[in-house]
Amino acid sequence: MNLAHLLQRMARQFPNRAAIFSGTQPVASYAQWAQRSALLAQRFEAAGLKPGDRVALFMHNHPRYLEVLFGAWWAGLVVVPINAKLHVREAQWIVNNAQARWAFVTADVSADSTEPLQGLQRLLDVDSSEADAFWSVTTSSSEVSSHMIVERQPDDLAWLFYTSGTTGRPKGVMITHRNLWTMGLAYFSDVDAITAQDAMAYAAPMSHGAGLYAIPHLMAGARHVVPASGGFDAAELFGLGQALGPLSLFAAPTIVKRLVDHAAQNGLSPTDCALAFKTIVYGGAPMYAADIERALRIMGPRFVQIYGQGESPMVGTSLSRFHLSDTTHPEHAQRLASIGVAQTPVRIRITDELGHDLALGEVGEVLIQGDSVMAGYWRNPEATQTAIRDGWLFTGDMGSLDAHGFLTLKDRSKDLIISGGSNVYPREVEEVLLQFPGVSEVAVVGAPDAEWGEIIVAFVVPHLDATLTSEALDTFCLKAIARFKRPKRYVLVSHLPKNNYGKVLKTELRQRLRSGEW
Repeated sequence: MNLAHLLQRMARQFPNRAAIFSGTQPVASYAQWAQRSALLAQRFEAAGLKPGDRVALFMHNHPRYLEVLFGAWWAGLVVVPINAKLHVREAQWIVNNAQARWAFVTADVSADSTEPLQGLQRLLDVDSSEADAFWSVTTSSSEVSSHMIVERQPDDLAWLFYTSGTTGRPKGVMITHRNLWTMGLAYFSDVDAITAQDAMAYAAPMSHGAGLYAIPHLMAGARHVVPASGGFDAAELFGLGQALGPLSLFAAPTIVKRLVDHAAQNGLSPTDCALAFKTIVYGGAPMYAADIERALRIMGPRFVQIYGQGESPMVGTSLSRFHLSDTTHPEHAQRLASIGVAQTPVRIRITDELGHDLALGEVGEVLIQGDSVMAGYWRNPEATQTAIRDGWLFTGDMGSLDAHGFLTLKDRSKDLIISGGSNVYPREVEEVLLQFPGVSEVAVVGAPDAEWGEIIVAFVVPHLDATLTSEALDTFCLKAIARFKRPKRYVLVSHLPKNNYGKVLKTELRQRLRSGEW
């Protein structure tokens, strides 16, 4: 049940097939990928690392990320992916909490600090000459390593993912081999078909969902493309797709928006876009109906939405290419605003605060059950007991189900605004404001108020050439939503604070309001 068997299987079948690319340049066949990962496993074992020990990856996107990932699994180790945009001190806390023994880094992650990670048996910069020697393989380029893969049980830990930590310290989410096998197979059943001719591009951080999508693409023997920039650049991705064949990628809505903007600015048609992109899976943050309508109009039916959490990685619901494109369906508008139906391996429920099921259409907390759900939180049994009850993951997201099984998210439970005794879901207000000409982005939060309990504040990012006023925005809201839902304040800003995965940091917005910054 070790995930490394996937790599060994493909390397034996297609040893000479190009597997990993840096930009347009192939850097490893499947046999070479397996050789290098098996060699890393031997190095780990020779250094005394035992199955279950943790290895941290504090790296920007890099071709060697995939080799380290599967090398660690080959040796039965646990990978600890660390957001490359964290400060070294934040990464150090994760290393300490995970009790990691080794860490692999790219030099740029420590550019803001003179202090390297401490307390490790070994720290290796993957671009160093030391790493080149460490990676040196002397066998034939088509020979598959015979080094034995360490046996792992389905519920053994594989991926120790730390949450973004917007409130307090991040929690270590314990993801097992079973969880990730389930995620990989669910891609085929609920997201997209993959063939050996496909190419998965890693533009979003490999420490998150984009990196995990290596698993289903490995299952199909597809190509794995790390952009030369190591991240997202719209022009680069369009060029890569045209050179290598249409790309698939996982993208936060902010990345989708920038791809669509690039296509629009360069006069590209849906047919042009189809030459560069096969499938763009989006998730990780709200995608507003107006944005996906524009994306479909400009780029064509390239899109699939998924909903999951770090605690059920990439598996929750999916809104298929078919449902997004089925414009003749009488409920198309509602489905476009939803996040789709439960993926094959899981069940979805909506409950009240006591865990009682709610009727269709009623808003409550979203619960997920299935083989994708985490084993628990690392060294935090209290948080585990709160999050998983009777086998169900309490996600903290608020939503409702319709009669056809489509789930529509309202907001995180902590983002709910209670103003004058009435519940207001920020997303509903954001959807309205995004329809106003000249509005690029919106984030709605609650601010403490002596009279109302909370008032509604909208942070609005205008398009570069747009002139917006609070009066015009307020008039527009009054025509579209109930008076009690309209913002009491409109704050025009040049950008919204976001984390490395494209999620708007509403906690930071609320803190700035409290501090009187706005």
